Parts: sequence; structure tokens; C-alpha cells
Amino acid sequence: MVEFTHILCPTDLSESSVRPLTYAAALARWYRATLTVLYVAPTFDPMPVRPAALDGVVQMVYPVSRDEVLAELRRVVDAAGAGSADAVLAAEAGDPSRTIVDQAVAIPADLVVMGTHGRSGFERFMIGSVAEKVLRRAPCPVLAVPPHVTATLPDDVRFTNILCPVDFSPSALQSFGFALDLARQADGSVTVLHVIEWLAEEEPRPPAHFNVPEYRQHLIDDARRRLRALVADEPRTWRAIQDVVALGRAHREILRIAADSPVDLIVMGAQGRGGLGLALFGSTTQEVVRRAPCPVLTVRGPYPGRVR
Repeated sequence: MVEFTHILCPTDLSESSVRPLTYAAALARWYRATLTVLYVAPTFDPMPVRPAALDGVVQMVYPVSRDEVLAELRRVVDAAGAGSADAVLAAEAGDPSRTIVDQAVAIPADLVVMGTHGRSGFERFMIGSVAEKVLRRAPCPVLAVPPHVTATLPDDVRFTNILCPVDFSPSALQSFGFALDLARQADGSVTVLHVIEWLAEEEPRPPAHFNVPEYRQHLIDDARRRLRALVADEPRTWRAIQDVVALGRAHREILRIAADSPVDLIVMGAQGRGGLGLALFGSTTQEVVRRAPCPVLTVRGPYPGRVR
């Protein structure tokens, strides 16, 4: 069973940070978990600034103090309706992504909730951003909340329509377990999706001796068998599972189905079958997190936390 006992929510105090805070607080109330809200500043120490002239006077610049940051954190937490979650407020100095991951390890957190972009104002978070670095390195699942999702949620937020793409890799199978358990808790449903993207739509040119339609159908049938075998292992008391096989680029099909259906959460592995570790550059997971119309929960596999 999925149990979140300590949730970490990094924030940059921007307007868009209200959305992930709202989700984090609602999940903390639902699971009765501790919520830590974290702000990372470059430094809290005075910094000398040298003038352009060599004989100029060195001036000291005093950044915002830790107490001022904590007061602003309290204001943002209350504005997001997270005050009732009894959030623990933390302000640390350092590199944002490293500090977030270090805090997730130290707490230890079993879920990180964060927005996919903040003060930078980009339409989508870019390669090398804080969010992406955390997705690569976090020791626990990460719930990425895009900027356009609703900022108002009920106190007992539950995900009732979950899309779970699987490529049968260890992290995908782990994410499938997460999706099923989250849907059970919400009395919801799961669409488990496998996308076949190897074969092109064009037929081979002569003199190729290869029956593309026949082999494509073989791949579809094999994927359906594997999905149904996966679903068949689940208890008979809960069967709100739909299996879907699609053809095309994986991230495009995932995003298409998420946009065309009432999906309120995508759950997927952070590492696929490519064997490239957790470097998400160019991966399906990265593309989905960038463009998803709803929150995306990325799961590593095997997950050493509380899934029983």
C-alpha cells in the first residue's frame, strides 16, 4: 500500500508555487503526513561587491535574511491553504537542486511535490532546470505540477482517473503498482498504456521480404497479452483497469490520451528500458513532464519506500 509519511515541497515563492503547495498540503492531510516547505537561497550572508573602478570602495550587499524568508514562506503557505497541514518551514542556502535532494535524503521524504517552472517565466521548464535535476536525482517519487492546473483542491485530494504508461521496465512496473494503489484509495480507475513506436507506417520497399502489417499486429497482440497478464495478477475485488495499446511516438500518444480523456494524474517510471540510468534528457518521461496537462508522478524502480 502506498503511504506517504513525509512530503517535501520546494518553493521559489513565485505565484506559480501556489499550485504545487496546494497539492502537497492536500496530500499531507489525506495521508496525515508531515509537510516540509523549503526555500533555497543562494546565500544568507553579506556579499562584497567591488566597483568597476579599481580605487572604488567595496560595498556590502545584504541579502534577504532567513527570518524574512520564513515569514514570506508562512504567507505563501497560508495563501495556498496549506496552513491546516501544520507545515514545517525551512530556509536553506546553497544550490537549489542539490539542496532539495539533500533535504529529501535527510528528512527522509517519501514524496517531493514541486512545480515544473517558477520565477524564470519560461513556457516550459528547460533542460538543466531545478525541476529536471530533482527528477533525475531524487531518492523518492516526485509529483511534478504544471503551472496551468487548478490551484484549488478539496482537503482530501484523490486521483480518480489515472493514466499509467508502461514499457515493462522495472520502474514502469513499480509505477504501475503506485497507480493501482492510488486508484484503489480513491475508488477510481487506471488506464494502463503501452505504446509501440518501432515500426513506421510505411510499407517496406521492394525487394524487402518483410510483412510489416503482420509483424506490427504480432507486436500489438504480444503487448496486449503482457498487459493483461499484468492486470490479471491484481485481486479480483478491484477491477477498474483498462489496458490500451497504441502506435506512435510514446510521449505523443501519452499526451494525446491524457488530453482527450478525463485524466487527473499520470504515473510513470523515471527510467525506461534504454539503460541510460536516470538521465532524462530526451526521454519519454522528460517530454511528458514538460507538456502534461495534469500532474505527473515519476517513480523509480525498485522503490525502497512504503509500498506493500
